[in-house]
Amino acid sequence: MDATSETQHGRLQITEAECAMFQNAVELVGGKWNGAILLALGRGATRFTEIRAEVDGISARLLAARLRLLEGHALVVREVIASHPVQIRYTLSQSGSELVRVLIPLVPWGSRWGITADGR
Repeated sequence: MDATSETQHGRLQITEAECAMFQNAVELVGGKWNGAILLALGRGATRFTEIRAEVDGISARLLAARLRLLEGHALVVREVIASHPVQIRYTLSQSGSELVRVLIPLVPWGSRWGITADGR
């Protein structure tokens, strides 16, 4: 959808299929911790412990589950590095990087509309 065909008579021009895709994307990103994990990866965290340190309050078990979910949606790449001990590195995929770039404008939007860091 380009900016010129975005609205007609003040209404979004979006098909039912596009509406469903939008809803699924919002639910994925809006899942608890998912956005914070993506941002931690976007800010340079690559190891499990680094990501956990960036995402305040997440348990190791939940972080592992969320990383698997995000990997399953091809937003995160898990790389096993053959060393002793074996190392695991997480990075954003191309689509994950694109998603983070799309989400960044939520920061000034949240600031403008009174969304605070503690969610109030």
